[in-house]
Amino acid sequence: MILPGLLLGFMGSLHCLGMCGPIAFMLPVDRKNHLKGSIQLGAYHMGRIMAYSAIGLLFGILGKGLGVFGMQQKLSVAIGLLMILAVLLPLNHKFGHRLLQPVFRMVSGIKTRLGKELGKRGPDTFLTIGFLNGLLPCGLVYMAVLGSLALGEPLQGALFMTAFGMGTIPLMSSAVYLGNFAKTSLRPRVKRMIPAVVIFVGILFILRGLGLGVPYLSPAPEMRHGATVLECHP
Repeated sequence: MILPGLLLGFMGSLHCLGMCGPIAFMLPVDRKNHLKGSIQLGAYHMGRIMAYSAIGLLFGILGKGLGVFGMQQKLSVAIGLLMILAVLLPLNHKFGHRLLQPVFRMVSGIKTRLGKELGKRGPDTFLTIGFLNGLLPCGLVYMAVLGSLALGEPLQGALFMTAFGMGTIPLMSSAVYLGNFAKTSLRPRVKRMIPAVVIFVGILFILRGLGLGVPYLSPAPEMRHGATVLECHP
């Protein structure tokens, strides 16, 4: 499931620029010293990927706990359907706003901390900014988190979120040096493709949960200690 994670991250990174782009553009990267600037940018991306990986690990552990009770396949199908429905039936704005109030409060705290870090020049500044940036929620991050939950394994969940983070690197790197370049004609084209990518990833999770016996794509379930788990090898 690494490739779907990369694809989701790459296609969704233009959408994520709406929140993270301004932060990336404000990074105190040394633009005169190319080598130093590259190291600083690498630390920023490393921080983001560390945050995504930690989130993936956490939700992978949660998914494994659900798998112990024989819910892993059903969970994978349910999350795949949820991804598709999120595209086809967007959440009512007012209802979603009330539902996510706790998240908004957390985001406010993260942004405050980010503002303080953006004014620093310490050796760990870029790693810290990247990590905090990785904790900022957005719709595509939610989809990736659901994916790590559906995988039902801590390592797989972490790898999926790591792949998602790596997929965002090209466009986020461009934002650092090019600013609000996303207002080009490329943006609407890519944004139109994002729903198709989410639906594609959702279908993959549904197939995985159905356990059709297709290696890697829809592995057959096997019984271990009274619980059904998915065998990921042929």
